[in-house]
Amino acid sequence: MDKEERKTINKGQEDEMEIHGYHLCRWKLAMVSVGVICTGGFLLLLLYWMPEWRVKATCIRAAVKDCEVVLLRTTDEFRTWFCAKVHFLPLGNQPNLNAKSLANKVSNGHAVHLTENLTEENKCELNKYSQTQSQQMRYFTHHSVRYFWNDAIHNFDFLKGLDEGVSCTSIYEKHSAGLTKGMHAYRKLLYGVNEIAVKVPSVFKLLIKEVLNPFYIFQLFSVILWSIDEYYYYALAIVIMSIVSIISSLYSIRKQYVMLHDMVATHSTVRVSVCRVNEEIEEIFSTDLVPGDVMIIPLNGTVMPCDAVLINGTCIVNESMLTGESVPVTKTNLPNPSVDVKGIGEELYSPETHKRHTLFCGTTVIQTRFYTGELVKAIVVRTGFSTSKGQLVRSILYPKPTDFKLYRDAYLFLLCLVVVAGIGFIYTIINSILNKKEVQEIIIKSLDIITITVPPALPAAMTAGIVYAQRRLKKVGIFCISPQRINICGQLNLVCFDKTGTLTEDGLDLWGIQRVENTRFLLPEDNVCSEMMVKSQFVACMATCHSLTKIEGVLSGDPLDLKMFEAIGWILEEATEEETALHNRIMPTVVRPSKQLLPESTTAGNQEMELFELPAIYEIGIVRQFPFSSALQRMSVVARVLGDKKMDAYMKGAPEVIASLCKPETVPVDFEKVLEDYTKQGFRVIALAHRKLESKLTWHKVQHINRDAIENNMDFMGLIIMQNKLKQETPAVLEDLHKANIRTVMVTGDNMLTAVSVARDCGMILPQDKVIIAEALPPKDGKVAKINWHYTDSLTQGNESSAIDSEAIPIKLAHDSLEDLQLTRYHFAMNGKSFSIILEHFQDLVPKLMLHGTVFARMAPDQKTQLVEALQNVDYFVGMCGDGANDCGALKRAHGGISLSELEASVASPFTSKTPSISCVPNLIREGRAALMTSFCVFKFMALYSIIQYFSVTLLYSILSNLGDFQFLFIDLAIILVVVFTMSLNPAWKELVAQRPPSGLISGALLFSVLSQIIICVGFQSLGFFWVKQYKVCDPYSDVCNITRSACWNSSHLYNGTELDTCKIQNYENTTVFFISSFQYLTVAIAFSKGKPFRQPCYKNYFFVISVIILYVFILFIMLHPVASVDQVLEIMFVPYQWRIYMLIIVLINAFVSITVESFFLDTVLWKLVFNRDKQGECRSTTTQPPQESVDRWGKCCLSWALSCRKKTPKAKYMYLAQELLFDPEWPPKPQTTTEAKTVVKENGSCQISTIT
Repeated sequence: MDKEERKTINKGQEDEMEIHGYHLCRWKLAMVSVGVICTGGFLLLLLYWMPEWRVKATCIRAAVKDCEVVLLRTTDEFRTWFCAKVHFLPLGNQPNLNAKSLANKVSNGHAVHLTENLTEENKCELNKYSQTQSQQMRYFTHHSVRYFWNDAIHNFDFLKGLDEGVSCTSIYEKHSAGLTKGMHAYRKLLYGVNEIAVKVPSVFKLLIKEVLNPFYIFQLFSVILWSIDEYYYYALAIVIMSIVSIISSLYSIRKQYVMLHDMVATHSTVRVSVCRVNEEIEEIFSTDLVPGDVMIIPLNGTVMPCDAVLINGTCIVNESMLTGESVPVTKTNLPNPSVDVKGIGEELYSPETHKRHTLFCGTTVIQTRFYTGELVKAIVVRTGFSTSKGQLVRSILYPKPTDFKLYRDAYLFLLCLVVVAGIGFIYTIINSILNKKEVQEIIIKSLDIITITVPPALPAAMTAGIVYAQRRLKKVGIFCISPQRINICGQLNLVCFDKTGTLTEDGLDLWGIQRVENTRFLLPEDNVCSEMMVKSQFVACMATCHSLTKIEGVLSGDPLDLKMFEAIGWILEEATEEETALHNRIMPTVVRPSKQLLPESTTAGNQEMELFELPAIYEIGIVRQFPFSSALQRMSVVARVLGDKKMDAYMKGAPEVIASLCKPETVPVDFEKVLEDYTKQGFRVIALAHRKLESKLTWHKVQHINRDAIENNMDFMGLIIMQNKLKQETPAVLEDLHKANIRTVMVTGDNMLTAVSVARDCGMILPQDKVIIAEALPPKDGKVAKINWHYTDSLTQGNESSAIDSEAIPIKLAHDSLEDLQLTRYHFAMNGKSFSIILEHFQDLVPKLMLHGTVFARMAPDQKTQLVEALQNVDYFVGMCGDGANDCGALKRAHGGISLSELEASVASPFTSKTPSISCVPNLIREGRAALMTSFCVFKFMALYSIIQYFSVTLLYSILSNLGDFQFLFIDLAIILVVVFTMSLNPAWKELVAQRPPSGLISGALLFSVLSQIIICVGFQSLGFFWVKQYKVCDPYSDVCNITRSACWNSSHLYNGTELDTCKIQNYENTTVFFISSFQYLTVAIAFSKGKPFRQPCYKNYFFVISVIILYVFILFIMLHPVASVDQVLEIMFVPYQWRIYMLIIVLINAFVSITVESFFLDTVLWKLVFNRDKQGECRSTTTQPPQESVDRWGKCCLSWALSCRKKTPKAKYMYLAQELLFDPEWPPKPQTTTEAKTVVKENGSCQISTIT
């Protein structure tokens, strides 16, 4: 097994990679060195750009176990190559540090996982430790992660801490005592320095890396070539442009590095106190922390330098860096199974599962609460880049490549230009040889044709539109950290929205309560703050069951808890440090009603009597708190009323969960109906429960009891109804998106029926639309997984039966196009649990559900990411809009992630909106479409510029002539650069339209546009070139020219080089080609500068209009009224006035044909009939479309025979699927039916439908 040359690391994870082993080979190195010298360094550059070639050219294959170099390739769709050198970590030079002792202290052979038994347990691993004699360990580093060779698994594996494979029991029994100094030294050697090192590269390093970009190398080659050919002015202009581009790029890259460095540097080096085995407290730098260290959390708080699990005390933490919410979170110590009343056995510790007990790196500890004489302690579980913050920084430092069709097509287009250049290269060589030119001139001229065909200014021109779009986005409060994503946002056809804080207001308002008495619901009440209810268990639950705390005297915590507590008008008091110090335990938080709420008898009497009435004061102390868990969907507290002997347990959470933990006889019979009524109206409902605890439960026992022992056998008390109002702009924004045929999807952690109701209220689901709830059940008791389909009632139908009439089932007919799919009127809704089951057991159904899935409720953060990936798998361009809380994964995975939070979590999102409003989504898509169309226009223009100039030079080469230096300079600088940088300034169109721009350059409309303009330009240039040849023969002035030119050619040995070049350049053909081509550049710029429907009309782009007018006037002036000085500089020949008029006629006809073909024929006929792809496969009807019926009929009649307008298979998977579902009689599923997973292994994921009788 060790001799295998290829293995897989990080299997099943997002960063899964294949790994190949290699040994350095001296003879290959020698051959490569010779090749580098022979190619003038070009081979070295090629190997620098291609890691795979570099390794294979200098190394030979070897076993991964013994290799010196590893070659890595990602297993995703990008298949990216990386290489890394294998290093050796010496162990022998450390005191008492050898492989044997290390094996006894660290498991899995090569310390890939920390041990739980420091003595005898891992001696059996010693036999697997194949390098015990070498006193060294082999490892390589990739993307800031160390991978060590692990003999146990015969592969490289990254170094893990205490976050995997360590039980909660061992956290206390084996790790809570701390590390010895010797063990600390061992682990420090393995884990390295605890820092998230974002090194800001020096300017010199960045410069070298930037300059070695293939584009700049090509520019350097072009400049050298032009300098040899004495094109000094243009070469200098390109050098200046390249320098400006490099400086701008360096500034931008370095600025991003500095920002990221500053973000992670907040905890880089601070002093921390750690406990050692002998109970000694040692103060060390945070950079010296290793997994297993017991860190003491200071009283005044700190910024966590690592991930650590709390084992003693309580902390109030601000986790805004991770969650995007600045709401303080209470962290309690990890339950100790050995002392719990009901142990949790060998449950493995996980930072994600036990996040309520984990302090994450980068989060701020605001307050600590502790026992007298005991410190607040936490065990370090992860350090450096392994921490939660480190992983976030890694995702920013090493992002996945952006896969966008535009960029792939751009490379293909450039390849086509290279092929064209190759043809010109061969033609030039053959033509020069036939005319017996010198070898040096042949080489220069033939290479020059390549630099003409592939324009060096192309990348700068393509970037201009994105830069302008970025500036416009900044003006409307949208900030971008990934400019390349702006173009991709122009293709978004589906946007996922978080609900709370995104579609709805951030806070909740208390609408009312509905209590339960004698297992029956009372009437709803809107006033909780009353004397009658002040001592009720219902109000006591509202007063105690929360995670609120006072920070600097201000009550803070979860917004829902705040609203609930404020509604009852009680007061919360926390013990001070001095009060806590007087007792041998943490003083409980006390809540009590304000004096106005208490009955008068309690507060009556004079001041002398108040001391004797203290027992009558109604106070409740919160003894133990079990924080809210999103996995459990509930929280609970243990409290005691002052003077009572027994304690009370209070619980609140999701109604379905709370009801399941209550005595069935205490839950009203109509519980489900009442809950459904509220959720359908869009209310957020929370249930409350209570029970008296046994008197044998003392304060000490409660501190160590497991929450499962408390949260059962409760009495159901009633419901709290919270109202979550829609934001004012939400319905209008969603309507705009729907009109633009952009699907909207809701992804929320809230109740499903509430989410469906909000979706109806905001217009995401129209009143007449049907909602099908997919309720998936996992395999159980030998039965296969199944999905139950339920049809919900729309609000307009009230409480009528959900039986479906004939009008409710979408009528599916065969249509000429996919546009009629817009008429389908059903949506799928499901919760996170069902979504996970469907992903696992019903893979065939996933694409179908993605096509019409609209509401996804109770979704965990990882499920949101999976949903985005599932939508992308059916070829949707997915946008994600969230408030930053738990949306980071989805924001990063989506094509366009927009964070409505400006907190640090937004650093993971490509876009951040300054205003927390979803109105940023249409703005971003509009700017994205404008930037995308600008990129298309610029690319087409640059392609035409290359072809026009290429053909001009090719024509002139045929008569052994060429364009002059200043002619090149005038065209490339005065015309091309000015036009390119001004034509990109068109702002976005004021509203979203249903039509979408193409996703790539290799599309029918764009190819037809480019090819038609090439044919037109080449045709008119050829017309002018050959016409001027005939004109010279007939023109009396042509003899003089011919004699002069003949003298120049025949007496070339009498003239110096400059005079000879003048004779070559100044001729009828050159002047004609120069004027015609100059006008052609401006003509195609106007033709390609399209406005509506994605950009503002070009006449509103004042800089472009003024530039084009000035250039037109200037060129027209020097053509019709020659100026001697200008003619001399541009090397233009004085031609008869009659020929100037002929050139003007050619130019005018050329302009008319070009603009007519581009603006009328292409846009009106071909685009709408043949290349239109934007309205297919969507799930919503468009309300307004421009009337094009007559044009469409005319176009179909004229073009059907030539363009074969037949039904074709759509390219996008979701469109193809929508077409298939038109003829599927079993879809959508009928109400009250069940889909069961097949048990046949070979058809995993397929399903069959059976009706429940």
